[in-house]
Amino acid sequence: MKTSKLLIATVVLSLLRLNAFSQSLPVGTAALEDYYRRTQLLGNTDSSVSFTVRPLFPTYIKKGADPFYPDSTEKRYNLLNADRFFQSANGKLKGSFLPLTLQTQVNSNHPYGWNDGPMIPAKGLQTYFSAGIFMQYGPLTIQFRPEFVSAVNAPFDTFNQQHYDVIFSRYYDIYNNIDLPVRFGTSAYNRAFWGQSSIRLNFKDLSVGLSTENLWWGPGIRNSLLMSNSAPGFTHLTFNTLRPIKTAIGSFEGQLIAGRLENSGFPPLVPDHVFFGTNLYVPKPNNWRYLSGIIVTWQPKWIPGLFLGFDQTSQLYGKNLNGLRDYLPFFSPIKSTTAPDASLDQKDQRSSLFMRWLWPQEHAEVYFEWGHNNSSADLTQALLSPDKSRAYVWGLRKLIPFNKAREENVMIGVEVATLQENDITNILNGTEWYVNKSIRQGYTNRGESLGAGIGPGANLQSLDVSWVKGLKKIGLQIERYAHNNDFYYYAYYDSQDFRRHWVDLSLALNGEWNYKNLIFNAKIQGIRSLNYQWYLKQLPGEPYFVNGITVSNLQVQAGVTYRF
Repeated sequence: MKTSKLLIATVVLSLLRLNAFSQSLPVGTAALEDYYRRTQLLGNTDSSVSFTVRPLFPTYIKKGADPFYPDSTEKRYNLLNADRFFQSANGKLKGSFLPLTLQTQVNSNHPYGWNDGPMIPAKGLQTYFSAGIFMQYGPLTIQFRPEFVSAVNAPFDTFNQQHYDVIFSRYYDIYNNIDLPVRFGTSAYNRAFWGQSSIRLNFKDLSVGLSTENLWWGPGIRNSLLMSNSAPGFTHLTFNTLRPIKTAIGSFEGQLIAGRLENSGFPPLVPDHVFFGTNLYVPKPNNWRYLSGIIVTWQPKWIPGLFLGFDQTSQLYGKNLNGLRDYLPFFSPIKSTTAPDASLDQKDQRSSLFMRWLWPQEHAEVYFEWGHNNSSADLTQALLSPDKSRAYVWGLRKLIPFNKAREENVMIGVEVATLQENDITNILNGTEWYVNKSIRQGYTNRGESLGAGIGPGANLQSLDVSWVKGLKKIGLQIERYAHNNDFYYYAYYDSQDFRRHWVDLSLALNGEWNYKNLIFNAKIQGIRSLNYQWYLKQLPGEPYFVNGITVSNLQVQAGVTYRF
């Protein structure tokens, strides 16, 4: 009996040592990532963790925790009868298998959705798969978690060919200066990525290394102004905290990155449009882009639950790198790049201030992010015109006890994101968030936005009501999504035709459910697109306000994750 107890204790201690790995939890991990944030609202997770610098390192948030089995009430299974952990004969090299993830998505009429990593905006069936291993040798850790994406990429109606040529011209004025193709080519799309992989050296609460992981900066849940998982992850050097660093004035989290951004290689529209015998598409420079970024979050010890933060990114073409000020530009003045004759060696910069206030006693949080796009770093100008080239995200969430005996809650979440420019002069100059006339791919990686997935000039209002218990969640989501209102006003300002807003109204039922080793997730969303692609066909004799081209789209998502 004593021998059995000793054996069990040895195994448990061994697993705890293995669980001490600094494995990251990829941004957007179904069920698991939001579970940690919800448990913080309930007071069951370290209240000094801001959730504004992701990916998370769960074993540093909760000592001895298993990143992929965070719910201690969950019964453990081994459906494949496979050992998750392994180690060398001398015990110095340790490792584990990472979860297998399969995700599918179908759009019936046209592309819709964001925050899906390497997946692309596409019509038809799209499939994502990821798996990997994690190894540790002393302070060195290697996480190899590649991703594979396959999309049918079926044809669909894009920018209506019956638009006037001048409207096409203004469309290209915007989208010649940002790499956001409506469709990724004319054939099936198949890609493999390094995905959520990294190699790091870790010391106490700090980590330095090379990574291709997705990043998320700021407190937002549906949108983030500077870093999100709407685009594939990019290769970057990183120096970051693994957990909050406690000081005499509070705790700090942060990250410093230097990375390489890639181009999509696709034009804005297929086929291109010709105006007066000239192709409106102006090919973008085929140069890679250098991106540097910094984020710092402070939790003042005098105000428990309050997090204050700042983040900033800067990009320029790799061929124009020249000196330390280009590699680490965070303490140099921010130059405006809105002038039509801005030279190609100018930087594309943006920054934001944010806050998150956690109220565990109320099981609630409120958050806010306020950003500036390519604006001056002059403090006086910023104080005089805080609304110039601004964007913001704000939201709140609250858990309401539903059945305390069974630990069930109702979660209510609201988020509003506004990227629309509020200065008509800037709109007429074609200036908007993520668009840049000097760095003509704009703030993108591989054809998708690095920041808010709704894209430049867009607005989103979102309401989410869900029943939650542990990792399980069943919810209803209602959203209003206004596509690029900056282009809308730029294109139709002369005609004073203010009827053409392209607005998507959507209703979605979604759920996440854990069963043995598996985590299932599913979503079915109905989208009604009013004035699709801003097109409104006016016939003689009709009233002034008429219905434009309205289309319906059904999006279905389904996925499963197997945890070893």
